[in-house]
Amino acid sequence: MKDENTSLKQAKEAVAEFVREREWNQFHSPKNLSMDIAVEASELMEYFLWIDSAESNHRLRDKREEVEQEVADVFIALLAFCNQADIDLAQVFEHKLQLTKEKYPVDKVKGKFHKYTEYK
Repeated sequence: MKDENTSLKQAKEAVAEFVREREWNQFHSPKNLSMDIAVEASELMEYFLWIDSAESNHRLRDKREEVEQEVADVFIALLAFCNQADIDLAQVFEHKLQLTKEKYPVDKVKGKFHKYTEYK
């Protein structure tokens, strides 16, 4: 699989099959899956804890394979959540991106890091 030739549908189906084969649906409540996403994200964050931004680029280079595994774990957990909750990830992504564009208009936030409630 590669990004350029794999759809979200294919990825979701692969995760669904993986879960189904192991009979794990019984454990996949929104509570459990949302917690799984958070746990997997925290494992990703652990690679960059206590280092500055510049060092984080070096750590990514040095620990790339491990970081990629954690990114995959986050993605798998997210897809499992979407499967269980019947969420069309592409649709909610598109909608949320549009809302975020409205909150952060380019002419007001370009090159700035402030939250949308802080710019004028």
